[in-house]
Amino acid sequence: MSVERAAEGAVARFLKRAFVRLGILPFLLLAALVIFSLMSENFLTSRNLTNVLRQSVYLTIVSIGQMLALLTGGFDLSVGTILALASVAGAMAMAAIYAAMPEAVWLSIAFGCLAGIAAGTMIGVVNGVGVAFFNVSPFMMSLGMASVGFGIALYLTGGVPVYGMPIQFGDTFGFGNLIGIPTPVLVAACLVLALYAFLYRTPYGRHFYAVGGNRKAASLSGINTRGTLFLTYVLCAFFAAVAGILLTARLDTGEANIGASMPLESIAACVIAGVSLRGGVGRLENVVLGALFIGLVQNGMNLARIESYLQMVVLGALLILAVIADQIRLKYLATLKD
Repeated sequence: MSVERAAEGAVARFLKRAFVRLGILPFLLLAALVIFSLMSENFLTSRNLTNVLRQSVYLTIVSIGQMLALLTGGFDLSVGTILALASVAGAMAMAAIYAAMPEAVWLSIAFGCLAGIAAGTMIGVVNGVGVAFFNVSPFMMSLGMASVGFGIALYLTGGVPVYGMPIQFGDTFGFGNLIGIPTPVLVAACLVLALYAFLYRTPYGRHFYAVGGNRKAASLSGINTRGTLFLTYVLCAFFAAVAGILLTARLDTGEANIGASMPLESIAACVIAGVSLRGGVGRLENVVLGALFIGLVQNGMNLARIESYLQMVVLGALLILAVIADQIRLKYLATLKD
C-alpha cells in the first residue's frame, strides 16, 4: 500500500512540476487528441491534420500579433475589424486594377495586397497613437476602432461581397503549394520566424517584455515606452491585415463580415499558451501551438457534429479555464520561490 502511495505521490509531483514549467497547454492538447480520436476515426488522419494546419494559419498569424499587445499589458479588440477591412480594401483595389488592365494580373495582385495590408495597418497606427501618446485604455481604444473599421468596411461594400479578383490570386495564396507546402502555411511560417528573430535575437524585442513587466521601470531604464507601445499595435494590425489578405484568397471574395470571432479566439490562443494578461510573460512558440490547439478543437467538434453555438460555449469555457490555470500556476511559482 505504501509503495502505491509513493508512486501516486511521485506522479503527482511530476505532473505539478510539468504544469508549473509548461503550463496547461500540453495537458489540453493531450486531452483533445484522446477525446476527438474516440469521437471520430477520421480525426487523426494525415489528410485531416493537414486540413487543420491550413485552417489554423489565419488564427496563428492574428494570435502572434495579439501576443505583442498582451506582452505590453494590453490587448487589441480590433483585430477582427482589421481582418475585414484589409479583405475589403485589398479585394476592391485588386478587382479595380484587374478590370482596367486584365493583362497585368500580378500587378493587380501586388497592388491589391499592398492596399489591403496598408488599410488594415492604419487601424493599428490609430490604436498605437491613442494608447501610446494619449494614454487611452487599450480596451476602449481598440473597441472604438473596431466599430470605426467595421463601419468603413460596410460603407465601402454596402454589405455586398467584393468579386472580380484574378483567379491566380486564389489559386496561389488560397489553395496553392510552394515546394510542397501550402502557400498560407509557408507565409505564416515566415512571419513567425521573422517575429521570433526580432523578439529573441534583438535588444528591441526584449522591450516588449520590459514594458509589460513594469512600464515605469522600463522607462527609467532608458526604453522608449511610447515608441514600443506604438510599434506593438502597428505590428498587431499588420499581422491581422496579412491574415485578412490570405483569408480573402481562400474565400475568393472580399468580405466585410469576416473575422468577428478573431478577438476572442486570438486572446484565447495566447492565454491558453501561457501569455499572462498582466503583461511581460509569454513565448511565441507556445502561442503558435495555442492557435493550432484552437483549430484542432474546432475541427474535432465539427467532425463530432457539435453545433456552432455549443462550440462558442466550449471556446469561452477553455478561455476561463486557461485564466484560472494561469492563476494557480502563479501561486505554485510563488510557493517554489519561497
